[in-house]
Amino acid sequence: MKLTPTIEKSTLLTFFRNRADESLEEIARELGITQYREQSAALNQSMAKTEHGLTATLKQTAGEQQWSRQDLLSVMLLIQYTKNVVMLERRNEIWQYDYMSFSRRIGEIWEPFCKLCFECPLEPITLFVPPLFADVKKLLSQEVRVYIESLPLQAAEKQELLLYYDKVWLLVTSGDIKLELDLHFESNAIRYNVDFKSGFGSNEKGNTNRLLLVAAIYRNLLSNYRCLLFVRSAEHTNNHYFQTLKHSGLWEAYCGNETCQAIAEYSGFDIRRWIDTNVAWFDDFSPAMTDFLRQHSLTEYLVW
Repeated sequence: MKLTPTIEKSTLLTFFRNRADESLEEIARELGITQYREQSAALNQSMAKTEHGLTATLKQTAGEQQWSRQDLLSVMLLIQYTKNVVMLERRNEIWQYDYMSFSRRIGEIWEPFCKLCFECPLEPITLFVPPLFADVKKLLSQEVRVYIESLPLQAAEKQELLLYYDKVWLLVTSGDIKLELDLHFESNAIRYNVDFKSGFGSNEKGNTNRLLLVAAIYRNLLSNYRCLLFVRSAEHTNNHYFQTLKHSGLWEAYCGNETCQAIAEYSGFDIRRWIDTNVAWFDDFSPAMTDFLRQHSLTEYLVW
């Protein structure tokens, strides 16, 4: 298969289907046809490996032939999309999706799909490694201790203040705080922290509280940080958890087409146009997969 900026979607679908069939034959020999969970996991690993190899070849080819970044990103997205089409089909053949597993899988697909726009951006942005909370705590602790030592107080009073300060930290750090989100990039001297969500479930309280805490740390304890929430589904405009984050003053929250517009603004790539031109799940799926999704009312998750 020759990789070109105008490679056909049908070519990639055929390639991934053939690779998946080869992998499934080998997996069935090793695991047996009854171990559907293990087969599914092995298939996912095999498909990811195939995509990784194809993308590595693509990047080398694009570099040698001096493709534009737009052409490179477009083909990277097409490779990932067609891999996902085939992966969903074959997984459903091995082990049929239910409501929860399918919604979770689409969420897992949505994040890396969008992140490609930032890994190969058209705008001058750079990715960065998020800070560790332990480092943030250490820096802030040093600043506060220096400040307390500078106050015109008796030594015993300073010691008492420090004691109370340590008690507050003990409460805050009673659970692990992870500052790493789905994506971190810098643009125009501002650092952005991004969380991707396909949609909100019926019980997102714990995750919402965590996102509020993480954003509060970035916004109040660190400088030049902004937190962005990119939600796939437009139906979550009135969702309670989405609205809580949106009106918190900590998160800049987007959903549906607003998310696509924000991705285009920061990365420089019009992902909405790309999706409208290339993503056609029900045309690209096998007829059996399309029928299954419609019969089980799972089509809403594929409205991108």
